[in-house]
Amino acid sequence: MAVVDHFPAFMKRDANRIATANQATPGVEGYVFDGADDIQMAFWTCSESASSSPHTHEFDEYMVVVQGCYTLFIEGQHIPLNAGAEYFIPKGTPHGGEVLAGTRTIHAFGGHRANRVGE
Repeated sequence: MAVVDHFPAFMKRDANRIATANQATPGVEGYVFDGADDIQMAFWTCSESASSSPHTHEFDEYMVVVQGCYTLFIEGQHIPLNAGAEYFIPKGTPHGGEVLAGTRTIHAFGGHRANRVGE
């Protein structure tokens, strides 16, 4: 088994790159994959430490930190999520956070969250 510190190339094809306008966090590179009923999976790598603006979704969100640390700001709490940590955010819940440079996360959205470049 090989340890990796980046998402493999097949997960980072230009055809799936998320448009910058759909990124809530500066300095993040993201790729999106679609499932049935508008469900999406997104893979994000943060090249710099940054904050994401508070926002809500009209669908549930599940996230897991693959590498690094994402501190989730939700319901007045600051919750540090380190590699291996998972979190479920119910639809309509305001949330934001801070991410450290080098952090990689995977998110599952119960609806359409992101558009690709050119969409």
